[in-house]
Amino acid sequence: MRTALITHADCLTHETPQGHPERAARLEHVLHALEPLDLLRVTAPLAADDDILRIHPAAYLAELRKILPAKGYHPIDADTFLSPGSLDAAFRGAGAMVRAVDMVLGGEAQNAFAAVRPPGHHAEKDTAMGFCLFGNAALGVKHALDHHGLSRVAVVDFDVHHGNGTQDLLWDEPRALFITSQQMPLWPGSGRADEDGAFDNVLNIPLPPESDGTVMRREYQAQAFPRLRAFKPELIIISAGFDAHQDDPLAQLNWSTSDFAWLTKEICALADELCEGRIVSTLEGGYDLSALSNATRTHVEELIKATI
Repeated sequence: MRTALITHADCLTHETPQGHPERAARLEHVLHALEPLDLLRVTAPLAADDDILRIHPAAYLAELRKILPAKGYHPIDADTFLSPGSLDAAFRGAGAMVRAVDMVLGGEAQNAFAAVRPPGHHAEKDTAMGFCLFGNAALGVKHALDHHGLSRVAVVDFDVHHGNGTQDLLWDEPRALFITSQQMPLWPGSGRADEDGAFDNVLNIPLPPESDGTVMRREYQAQAFPRLRAFKPELIIISAGFDAHQDDPLAQLNWSTSDFAWLTKEICALADELCEGRIVSTLEGGYDLSALSNATRTHVEELIKATI
């Protein structure tokens, strides 16, 4: 089986104000970097309302539709904006996760990468924030559990910012394990080691500013990988943010592109050991265009190698 790449041009229609770090050029650079790779290329469908309602209440979805502007931008907060194409983009991102989970669990692909925007891991149950509208990774978890009948799904989030939204959405879900590393201190301020979920199902790994890939590798080997082995997931979902890169302008971790390759390779090896290699990865942050495209390509190359 192959690696699937799931994306849609609608994800480019989510517009942000001039100078905003989360911009369409991010996805354009990612897709250009992935163009030469041998991938099973799939068009992301629009998620159904019922998909979104697995994790967000109906009132939240109704409010987003109500405030969607006909032109220009509607600020949700200082960082998060709606433009006329934003909900189409967000529904494609959520739909990409649903399709990716269906493909991997249905045997159409060994693993999958959703190249989408806006990102998702900061969106809480009824709050859009941190550039995010829908909690894509958590939606993938719930779809795998409730639609496909899995018993255990793990999320590994290596974005430099804490995945507060995924944590909020999965806090009370005993069938999910959420493992997340993040720089601390850093926005949004959550992600302490003592935030461990209602069922001891959350593992936060705070990393100090200016630390590098050596620290990351040590912490994942000591904490994350043993927890994954103990949990024995039937599917691993990755929130693949590349803003821990040393060149990223929004944070102060010093990972190299090779660190992302190492981490992806290790997760793939664990997936092969624990869940027949089944991985679904979705794009989160990363705001230096060159670092983002290079690290994303490396990440996807490791997913491809895992299918050989």
